[in-house]
Amino acid sequence: MTVLEQLNKEKIMAMIRGVHPDAADRTVEALAQGGIRFIEVTTNTEGVYALIERWRKTYDHDLIVGAGTVLDVEMAKQAIASGAQFMVSPNLDEEVIVYGAMHHIDVYPGVMTPTEIVRAIKFGAKAVKVFPTGSLGGASYLKEIRGPLNNIPMIASGSVGLNNIREILHTGAFAVGMGGSLVKRDWIESGNFSAIQRLAKELVRVVAEERATH
Repeated sequence: MTVLEQLNKEKIMAMIRGVHPDAADRTVEALAQGGIRFIEVTTNTEGVYALIERWRKTYDHDLIVGAGTVLDVEMAKQAIASGAQFMVSPNLDEEVIVYGAMHHIDVYPGVMTPTEIVRAIKFGAKAVKVFPTGSLGGASYLKEIRGPLNNIPMIASGSVGLNNIREILHTGAFAVGMGGSLVKRDWIESGNFSAIQRLAKELVRVVAEERATH
């Protein structure tokens, strides 16, 4: 099964950003125990490449680990060298997409408009990250944009949480990216990793229910 196929099955990509490495390790452990299988750690996180390398070894086949906020080819090189299995960007950078494809690594670029979405696919992106979904109008925007572009896998990212994940998936989102709505900073700062685990379990349960009914 390809990384893209696994993402379509799991539906949830958890994003870790700006978390201290020790807390990041505990966060990933909580997410994994909660049933999350896709982890994106952003390049503006301390020790990001060491984290990717460590999690690849620690969790082996249990997690798919990727790099987020990959803004240029140099970042892409470092991400791939550290073992990233996919890369995510907040923007559309054609060079990063091409570089990823050359190394058989999926790149999911951030896009907003139909023009950006189609351009990303033309340059070799296997899926796009519609970002920021919440600010663009949430499920209603996804529904409208998927009208003419329903053949393109779209990952909804930005303001997706337990309160609206069903609605987002109903519109045909290929998957969802979840940062602060799952990896809550106040929980991390207070050491409440069990809360992250419980929320992860609840989200995984919702996805399983959606899969069973569609």
